[in-house]
Amino acid sequence: MSALRRSFVSSLVLLALCIVALPAQEASEVKHTEDSIETVKENLANGKALLVDVREPDEWMAGHLKLARSIPLSRLKMLAPGAELDELVKGKILYVHCRSGRRCLTATPYLKSLGFDVRPLPQGFDALVEAGLEPAEIR
Repeated sequence: MSALRRSFVSSLVLLALCIVALPAQEASEVKHTEDSIETVKENLANGKALLVDVREPDEWMAGHLKLARSIPLSRLKMLAPGAELDELVKGKILYVHCRSGRRCLTATPYLKSLGFDVRPLPQGFDALVEAGLEPAEIR
């Protein structure tokens, strides 16, 4: 392979790595929302917001919040830029939660890149239940 071709291929690989790493870099800059739990409950109750659970399917099946919609982080990571998420409505606040508050920070740049107003919650699933958000009945 010629030196020019190797340089071109190396440049393409480097560019691809930078693009793939972009959401991870942005995640380190993401902060949890400062909205109080009362504000979260109010926005959910009056239809201004949706609750998104980014935990994986096995965690969801073990227990989830009644108002939540499941969109696992693994699914978000596979979405193409500009993809549509039919289960979400643009123009509404998305309160994103997980088990402990870390994965929701990782999920936020992916959802923001799709045009959503995303507010990651610092509370994990158990803390949200303790704060009064109703768990769904598990069958």
